[in-house]
Parts: sequence; C-alpha cells; structure tokens
Amino acid sequence: MNELLLRELVPAVIGVLVRRGADFASAEDAVQEALIRALETWPDDPPRDPKAWLVAVAWRRFLDAARAEASRRGRELAVEVEPPAGPAPATDDTLRLFFQCAHPTLPRSSAVALTLRAVGGLTTRQIATAYLVPEATMAQRISRAKRRIAGLPLDQPGDLETVLRVLYLVFNEGYGGNLDLAAEAIRLTRQLVALTDEPEVAGLLALMLLHHARRASRTGPGGRLVPLGEQDRSRWDTGLIAEGVTILQAALARDRLGEYQAQAAIAALHADARSACETDWVQIVEWYDELLLLTGSPVVRLNRAVAVGEADGPQAGLAALADVNPDLPRYAAVTAYLHERAGGLEHAAELYAEASRAATSVPERDHLTREAARVRQLLRP
Repeated sequence: MNELLLRELVPAVIGVLVRRGADFASAEDAVQEALIRALETWPDDPPRDPKAWLVAVAWRRFLDAARAEASRRGRELAVEVEPPAGPAPATDDTLRLFFQCAHPTLPRSSAVALTLRAVGGLTTRQIATAYLVPEATMAQRISRAKRRIAGLPLDQPGDLETVLRVLYLVFNEGYGGNLDLAAEAIRLTRQLVALTDEPEVAGLLALMLLHHARRASRTGPGGRLVPLGEQDRSRWDTGLIAEGVTILQAALARDRLGEYQAQAAIAALHADARSACETDWVQIVEWYDELLLLTGSPVVRLNRAVAVGEADGPQAGLAALADVNPDLPRYAAVTAYLHERAGGLEHAAELYAEASRAATSVPERDHLTREAARVRQLLRP
C-alpha cells in the first residue's frame, strides 16, 4: 500500500470523524496517528478496506484522546466547584487516590497501569507505549486488574515505589507535550516529598525539575522537535535547575542510590554544560552504568550506547549497541546517528528514514524525515 493512496484517503476519513462528532483539529490529529499505524502494519498485513481500517483506528484514537481530556477537565472542574472553606490545604485527595488505586493485591506493573488509566488520565495507548507492549496487551492487563480488585475494600494503600512509577510515567507523558500532566506530576511529587523522607522521592522531584527546566527549548516553530545538542540553553530555566541540583545533592548525600537519583544526576550533568560540546560524557556513561545495574532496562542500554558514542567515539557506541534489542523504539534512530558520526552517511540516511516510519508521534516522524533528507543532501556531489 503506497503512501500516496494513504494521503488521498485522509480528507474522507477526517470527514467521517467530523460527522461522528469530532472537531476538525482532533479528527486531523487522530487520522495522523492512524496513518503512522498504517505505515507500520500494512506492508505485512494490508487491510481489505483501507478506508474502513483508517476510520476504525482513527476513531479509537479520537475516543482515547477525548477520554483523557475529559478526565483532565473533570479534575479541573472538581477544583473549581470546591466551595471555599478557609485557607487552601497544602494537599488534596489525588495522592491518596494514587495509593488506593495501586492496590497491594495487584502485581506492580498492573497496579501502575490501572492507576495511570483510572487516576492519571493517560490513554491505554499511551500506557502501552510507555511499557513497550501492544495496546491490546495493555488493555487486557488493565481489565484484569479492574476485575481483580472489584469489590475489594480500598483501605490497603499500595507501596511507595508503585506510586513513584506512576508519577514518573505521568511526567514523561506530559514532558512529551501535555504541559498539564507534567505540572500535575511535579505538584504531586512535591507533596510526596513533604510527606516522606525517602531519598528516591527527592530524586524523582529533582529529575522532573531538571527536565522541565529545558521545556521551552525543546520545540521550535510549529512544534518542530529540537534535539538536546541544538537547544538554545539561554532559554533553560536556571531557577528550576538550581532547585533540582540542590534537591539531588541532598538526596545523594543519603547514600541510598536509586534509579531516579541516577537519572537526575545525568540530567544535572547536561544542565551543567554551558554548551553541548562541553558535556561531561565520560561521567554520564558512569552514571548510565549505575543506572543499568539498578534497572537492567533495555532503554537504559540504548541511551548508554549514545553516551558511549559521545565519550569514546561512534564506533564504540555502535559496539555498545550489540547488547541492545533492535526491536526497541528509537533503536534505528540511535543507530543512524552513530553511523552518521562514523562517516557512514548512506546507511545513516536509510536508517533515519526507517526510524521515521516507526515513529510514535507526528513531530518525531517529521524530525527523523528531515534528518534523512539532511544526510542525503550531504551525499550529493
């Protein structure tokens, strides 16, 4: 199925969604996500009716987005209609709901997923992307979790680690574009810092602040993605950076290292560099080694390969990729970047194009498409 046919179907599919009640902008966004899904799946499994397939997938994306927006607006409305009763409290019930939803009878991964869906306002697709599993698998996991706790008293709060994971994933989703989610995650984590003496809670808050400090520089005109190395560092929020570093230093002094503290240390090293070329990549690799010991995460392995490529050269980075699953999201993009730095421009251009086809968002796809075009331009005599 070629891309031209897909593009020709777009106006008709948008029209169907609008007639079903979607506003034009939301319909357009949903169809763009459906197009990405089509480019991923149709080469191996082409549908009998391309238009009907696009309508079905786009409508599901629209409904997921609408539910997430309704959940967010519901929380805002609840705050707006709360009758004044004196000074505003320092905390609200949201954290309590997080702990209650993360029921101790559930496996941690299921508790996190259910809390994200029921309280965090994330869609099933967003949660599945965070966990690197198919959307249908995550939907089943959430359904099983709901059935398991149906009828059980919610007087046994879940553990702190589960709630930290929820807050981390909510922030990550917000950092990718939803400012309300990011701000809410920071607000709730501040509350949690005030309620507990655990250094990992402080580490998570430091991580959020250090990343949030760069938010204004992450996108250009029209939502265009700006990579870290190309960001205008004068736009970074130095107040948030200073607060994040202070909180991190106090947490690390407790000598009870956890994954959020290690991630925050990496973010602090990026924030400390006055320019991309002054980044202390050797120390960043050391922190990734610590983080890998703590988590064993394949995503950490992938990110570590980039850091190794910066610290020891692109060939070393490519060698580090040997331990990374090539099915990981952004594997092709990382490989393209390292091959480009190693001088393999033709292969890099092919990999950037491959990565763009596997992108999970329109801004990311457009960025990778531009990278492929830029490298191809370098190949011209």
